[in-house]
Amino acid sequence: MNRKTLVLPAVLGLFTPVLVACGGAGGGDRASHAITVGTTDSFATTKESPAPLDPAYAYDAGSWNLLRQTLQTLMTLPRGGGEPVPEAAEECGFTDTGNERYACTLRDGLKFAGGEAVTATDVKYSIDRVLGIKAASGVASLLNTVDTVETQGYKKVIFHLKTPDATFPFKLATPVAGIVHPEKYPRDRLRNGFEIDGSGPYTLKAETANGAVTKAVFTKNDTYKGQHTPKNSKIELRPFADAAAMGAALDAGEVDLMTRTMSPEQIKKLSSGADEDIKLVETPGLEIRYLGFNTNAPVVREKAVRQAMAQVVDRGELTSTVYGEGADPLYSLVPATLTGHSSAFFNKYGAPSTEKARGILRKAGVTTPVKLTLHYTTDHYGSTTEKEFEVLKKQLNASGLFEVDIKGAEWVEFRADELDGKYAVYGLGWFPDFPDADNFLAPFLDKGNFLALPYVNSAIRDDLIPQSRREADRLRASDSIEEIQNIVADDVPVLPLWQGRQYVAARDDIQGVEWALDSSSNLQLWELSRGVSD
Repeated sequence: MNRKTLVLPAVLGLFTPVLVACGGAGGGDRASHAITVGTTDSFATTKESPAPLDPAYAYDAGSWNLLRQTLQTLMTLPRGGGEPVPEAAEECGFTDTGNERYACTLRDGLKFAGGEAVTATDVKYSIDRVLGIKAASGVASLLNTVDTVETQGYKKVIFHLKTPDATFPFKLATPVAGIVHPEKYPRDRLRNGFEIDGSGPYTLKAETANGAVTKAVFTKNDTYKGQHTPKNSKIELRPFADAAAMGAALDAGEVDLMTRTMSPEQIKKLSSGADEDIKLVETPGLEIRYLGFNTNAPVVREKAVRQAMAQVVDRGELTSTVYGEGADPLYSLVPATLTGHSSAFFNKYGAPSTEKARGILRKAGVTTPVKLTLHYTTDHYGSTTEKEFEVLKKQLNASGLFEVDIKGAEWVEFRADELDGKYAVYGLGWFPDFPDADNFLAPFLDKGNFLALPYVNSAIRDDLIPQSRREADRLRASDSIEEIQNIVADDVPVLPLWQGRQYVAARDDIQGVEWALDSSSNLQLWELSRGVSD
């Protein structure tokens, strides 16, 4: 049959699977083989990043996707999105009216993959360890509302929070709250390398070369008890240098499925139905891309420079030129599909205008052209990132107000230099920890933020973020969330660019593809199985 792209619903909680019957290759002894998944994510140990798979350090989508398969968390997001549900816990909930005391009771019979019992003490150890190590990656900031963790017996854990935090159940569903084996993870230092010891759906064995993972083999953990039901016994995740190599492997049958990051050209080709043996699934995505600013750097310390850049950048041209239908212009840090979103940057700056930008700079007494370098990572978000930065450079230079160069670096070097404040302007992406507006604001603007931004706004940190977290009804938090977006549009510590859609391509005997990624780009490998083509 002629292959068509499957587009899945965007409404969380109404995420209905689309089943497809397909002709094509299949059968034989493939049914007994591990399902092989391709990715352009890379996993490497370096001097700057010696512990890429330690939940007390890991804070990128690729590493988290390995941890989600192997470490169990108290809560998890349900298959089709929505409010978190118990995972390692049998029940969890706030026990007060102020959202400051959260209690969980563990399931009976929980065990680490090695057979040792999982207890409340292990949960406390895992959370206390993250907060104690407080790694430079900034991942501990997700748990910064935790004051103390208390245990009652071997099954009950009580979290006492410093301030109300209605988003706390979402945070307990992220890998930073993964339950680790206390004998395998030192209390006061990171665990280097690629080993993971948890109680999740799978165990992991990483094959490596020159300090990098060449294959991650996930084997079903028979001791696992939780919310998920693995539909396969083994998955192999294979990193590729780029989307072209990954696509070639899919075409050759060397991998069964490929995920992020596919190129716009691949998406266009597969959408056309050119290959009847491969199906393409489009699902709602919450990935965003943005420019970050080191507001202490002399070249962008003046707010007017950042505002002028916001006034010049043409998001429509950027997305259509580089990403086609795979991305949409974004005018806020909060994606358009989340409660609380407002198009704050469009409201303030309107359409791109060199004249308005010139007026902003002239009023502030800034001499033009402003010379600066835009930094980007060459290997973390796919091969189109360079093209994206070429377009940004062209737009800014065409205004005559800026003299821009661009410079790329591999992710490990790029991330370390960004955290060290070596870049004045840099490009990054964000795959949310959980689908709530708070997770597109606090990680950038709160104390101990992911970017190590020197920018501080006391109204945001001391009033607006705490106010929004008091509201269990997230619609009622919208006023605070929208005010934060307005402040960001005025001060421009970050400049949002676009919001992405996400795609999965798979050979047509692979089932569960429509569930392989959730809206936050989290891999759900337990959903995949090998079926028989019609």
